[in-house]
Amino acid sequence: MNTPPQSETELMARAFALAGKSLQDIAASCHETVPLHLTHAKGWAGQLLERVLGANACNLSQPDFMNLKIELKTIPVSPLGKVRESTYICTAPIPNSESQWEHSRVWRKMAKMLIIPIESDKSKPLFSQRIGAPILWSPPRPIEMQLRQDWEELTELIMLGHFELLSAHQGKYLQIRPKAPNAKTFVKVVNSQGQTISIVPKGFYLRSILTQKIIEENYSLCL
Repeated sequence: MNTPPQSETELMARAFALAGKSLQDIAASCHETVPLHLTHAKGWAGQLLERVLGANACNLSQPDFMNLKIELKTIPVSPLGKVRESTYICTAPIPNSESQWEHSRVWRKMAKMLIIPIESDKSKPLFSQRIGAPILWSPPRPIEMQLRQDWEELTELIMLGHFELLSAHQGKYLQIRPKAPNAKTFVKVVNSQGQTISIVPKGFYLRSILTQKIIEENYSLCL
């Protein structure tokens, strides 16, 4: 693991140095073996880049590069430039203990993000898939306002105990979905009727419509 970068400039220099390299190249520098596929190694590529780039938040609910307040997000992208999936941001606190967007764990993670696209080509083995050029991104004001609205609406349902209304269909950019090691993991909550029930833990995710927009806008600037 590299030492944490001391500035944005240092972090971006490290990230640009990875652009164009394969996962095999990067894994070899860490004396690590690339898994055959990610079915049982979800998050492996992101964890690999965290180590190489010097992320130091570990499992804390802080941005990956704590001193710089920058979160790392890897985005799998198809050969045609299409984002493959939504992007996990953080766990949703249940029961909710956050009432202000500015102090929420979602905003701490999203205020400034280092986005690194990763080639996701089903016709190629995982070890040969390459890293794209990094993007340092903060939400422009209109997008931040929409994220805030999504977060407030979803958080209100949690606070009021309307867990039955939580759905991945809600939210323009930010959605909430189950987030657990397996389908047998549950947490106890009190619903809107005052009843104690068991639900699967939840997580906040960015919809691919937003990450697609970020990648298209930033990569077009490089052309």
